[in-house]
Amino acid sequence: MSTEPTGGARAWIVWGVAVGGYFLAMLHRNGLGVAALEAQARFDAGPALLSMLPMLQLLVYVLFQIPAGLLADRMGPRYTLVLGIGAMVIGSGCFALAPNIELAVAGRFLIGLGDALVFLNVIRLAALWFPRARYALVSGLTAVVGGTGQVASAAPLAWALDGFGWVVAFMSVTVLTAAMALLVLLVVRDRPEGAAGRSTVADPLPVWAALKEALAARGPRIGMAHHAAIMAPFTMLMVLWGYPFLVDGLGLDAGTAAGTLTAVAAAPLWMAPLAGAAIGRSTKIRTGMALTLGGTLSLGWLLMVLWPTGEVPTWLGLAVMGASAVGQTLAPTISFDFARDGIPAGRTGVASGLVNMSGFTTAVLCTVAAGAVLEGLPDGPGAFQPAFAPMAVATTAATSVLFLLILRGRKDA
Repeated sequence: MSTEPTGGARAWIVWGVAVGGYFLAMLHRNGLGVAALEAQARFDAGPALLSMLPMLQLLVYVLFQIPAGLLADRMGPRYTLVLGIGAMVIGSGCFALAPNIELAVAGRFLIGLGDALVFLNVIRLAALWFPRARYALVSGLTAVVGGTGQVASAAPLAWALDGFGWVVAFMSVTVLTAAMALLVLLVVRDRPEGAAGRSTVADPLPVWAALKEALAARGPRIGMAHHAAIMAPFTMLMVLWGYPFLVDGLGLDAGTAAGTLTAVAAAPLWMAPLAGAAIGRSTKIRTGMALTLGGTLSLGWLLMVLWPTGEVPTWLGLAVMGASAVGQTLAPTISFDFARDGIPAGRTGVASGLVNMSGFTTAVLCTVAAGAVLEGLPDGPGAFQPAFAPMAVATTAATSVLFLLILRGRKDA
C-alpha cells in the first residue's frame, strides 16, 4: 500500500497555520527598511553601524541553515517552528524596547535565528502532508505568502510607525508573533494521523551522513545552483541596494523609487502558484524554466555592468530589476522541488537547508561586495556598474553550473 500522503482539507489547515509563521518571518526580516531613519535617531547610530543590523540578521540566517535542517529532521516541523517563532518573539520584543544599539543588535540576532527555522519547516510540512505532485504548488503558494509578508513590511509597517510610534508598532508585531507560536503548537502536527511511522523522521542520519546524502543526490545540487542564480539578485536589491540604485543610479525621485520597488516586488507573486501547478503535472518543465530564468538574469546583469556609456539606462535597470523579481518569486517553487529528488520525504530538511543556504550566501556576499565597491567610488549613477559586477559574475557562474549539472544528468540518463 502506498505511504504517500493524500493531502486534503486537514493538510491545507496545517500548512495554512504554518505559513502564517512564514508571513511574519518575512515581515520581521524586512521590517527594518522603513524604520531605518527612525532607528538611526533612536539608537544614535551612523549609517555604517545601522547597515549591520539587516546584514547580521541575514548572516545568522545563512549560518544556521544546515543546523536548522538537521534540527527539522530530528525534532519535526511542529516543535521546530514553535522554537523558531518563539525566538522571533523574544528578539522582536528586545528590538521594540531596546534602549541602545547593543540590545537592538541582540534582538535582530534572535530574529535571524528564529527566521532560519521557519521556512524550511513550512516546506517540510508540505513534503509530509501533500502528495509529491502537489509539492511544487504548495511551495509556490508559500512563496506568495512570503512575498506578501515582504510587501507588508513596507507601507503597513511604515503607517504603524508613523501613527503609533516605535514601541507600539514593534510590540504589536511581537504580540501577533506570540499568538502565532501558540496557534502552531495547537494546530500543526508533523504527519497525518495514521501515516506510516510515528517517528518524526525515518532513520535519522548523523550530521556528515545527512550532508553526504543530500550532496550526493543530483536534485539538491541542481536546486543549490538554481537558487544561487535566481534568488540572490532581487534579494540583494530588496535588502539594501534596490532603493539607492533607483534613486542614485536611475535618477528616480524618492516617492517614485519607493513605489516602484514595492510594485516590482508584488507584481510577479501570482506566477508562483501557476508554475507550481504546472510542475505538479509534469516535472519535465522545471528544466526549461530553470535554464530560461538563469540565462535571462545572467544576460541582464552582464548588460548592466558592461553597458558602454558608463551609466545604466533607466529602461535596462527597470527591466533587470523586474526580471530579478520574477526570479526570486519562482525560485522556491523550482529550487526546492529539485531538492526533493532522490531524498526521502522524512529527510528533506538538510537538502532544503543547503539550497536555501546557497541562495542567501550569494546574496549576502554580493551585498557586502557592492557596499565595499561603492564605498571606494565617488557618488554618482556610474558607481553602480562596478558595484553590481560581483552579482553579475555570481549569477552567470551559478547559471553555468546549472547548465552543466542538467546536461550531465541528460547524458547519464
